[in-house]
Amino acid sequence: ISESGEATPKFFMLRNLIAQYTGKPLPEIPEPVRKISIPAIDLQRSATIWNHLPPPVVSPQPKPMEAYDQNQGLILYKTKLIGHKSGKLKIWEPHDYALVYLDGKFIDTIYRDGGRWEVDLPKTESKEPVLEILVEGMGHINFAQFMIDRKGITDRVTLNGMTLMNWQTYLLPMDEKFVAGINPGHIKAGDGSRLCNFFTGEFVLDETGDTYFDMSGYSKGMVYVNGHNLGRFWNTGPQQRLYCPASWLKTGKNRIVVFDLLQVHKAEVSGRLQLND
Repeated sequence: ISESGEATPKFFMLRNLIAQYTGKPLPEIPEPVRKISIPAIDLQRSATIWNHLPPPVVSPQPKPMEAYDQNQGLILYKTKLIGHKSGKLKIWEPHDYALVYLDGKFIDTIYRDGGRWEVDLPKTESKEPVLEILVEGMGHINFAQFMIDRKGITDRVTLNGMTLMNWQTYLLPMDEKFVAGINPGHIKAGDGSRLCNFFTGEFVLDETGDTYFDMSGYSKGMVYVNGHNLGRFWNTGPQQRLYCPASWLKTGKNRIVVFDLLQVHKAEVSGRLQLND
């Protein structure tokens, strides 16, 4: 059965096999839910995560999300470099996708897959450069020896082999309640090229139905429709569309919010009739 509840060819194969052994008529298959297309929605860059940070938690060493009773979303680690100020930065070990900033400037990304957990920090004129590491949790592994799968920074951070200390940690669960508190239009003058942005838009429907939101114009992040967390997207693919059930839409005005880790410029989003053309 597909994500939208439709019977697939494999369903009919199993159904026919079961019918051979029951000797009884099988119940009728329900009609599929109506699907609708939604014309391109013009989204606007409306806020950045950097202007919506909660009060930090202070700790000598970085701790994973679960240590703060958080199991999803983002977590930001921040410290000042008072010894080594440039060189080889290594995260031991990021779960799962991290963006590294130095004095507010984006340096590089680190992804858990493949074990490449190092970036080169450039030299800076600042006496005490500020290091920020924003980590996205991408879901927990749930089998075998990987069952204990903490999110965020799971051990420590080193610069040229020296362990960095004295961290401020900001909890960003990215759940419906957190996103509802994001204030649109909260873009400051210096936010022109900053990553981790919210894009918002509205669309009007005369009737509701299932649809698939096409996210191919965006890079990596999360989508919220009428306050519901629709899911995550990543332009590495293969899936570029997110299924939205009719029950999450309404006649009249609807609202969509896209949070993108890597994108500064807005793009359109549309609703398609199926997962793939």
